[in-house]
Amino acid sequence: MIGGRLGAIFGATLILRVPNRLLRWLFVAVLLATSLKLLLDAVGADPLQGSAVVPSSLIANPWFTVPVSLALGCVIGAWSAGMGLGGGLLAVPVLMLLFGTDLPTAEGTSLLMFFPNAIVGTIVHAKQGTADMRIGTMLNAGAVPGAVGGVLVALALDARILSVLFGVFALMVAVRELYRMGRESGVRRARSVDRGPGRTRTTV
Repeated sequence: MIGGRLGAIFGATLILRVPNRLLRWLFVAVLLATSLKLLLDAVGADPLQGSAVVPSSLIANPWFTVPVSLALGCVIGAWSAGMGLGGGLLAVPVLMLLFGTDLPTAEGTSLLMFFPNAIVGTIVHAKQGTADMRIGTMLNAGAVPGAVGGVLVALALDARILSVLFGVFALMVAVRELYRMGRESGVRRARSVDRGPGRTRTTV
């Protein structure tokens, strides 16, 4: 939570100085690694066998866990604020790959991480008049029972089914991001050709 708030406040400006394409490739890499791990785990072929990349002795050491958690929270918060991405898509993979948490625990911890941000953001937007309280209240009337039902379904599902669902979802997001990057590259190349010497400039 602390790292995420610091990252959202101070890190967004810094992370925007990093080339956007590099950030998107890193995002895709995290999603693909998460999808691969979950799908391999679902078929019983995960080389990590549900364990963390980091040794358990380090995870149990607060001198390692506290600064690393703060740093990762800063990165996730900055990445989310700077690129407009849902923090859960980064927090869940980090919790699973680095700390070895199971998928339901990673999802719950991710929600806990961003809970204060939602409260602060709601208060700020409400004060400056950029939140429609009437529509928000009506949406929450369905969102609250929907969230409860979603949690109950996730906890009731077999761990393998949940891993497959999240793994396929992460893969779909990664493929969509790759498609968007490829399409944007094609548009830039087309514009470059249209603006070349001896050619008429056209709008793409």
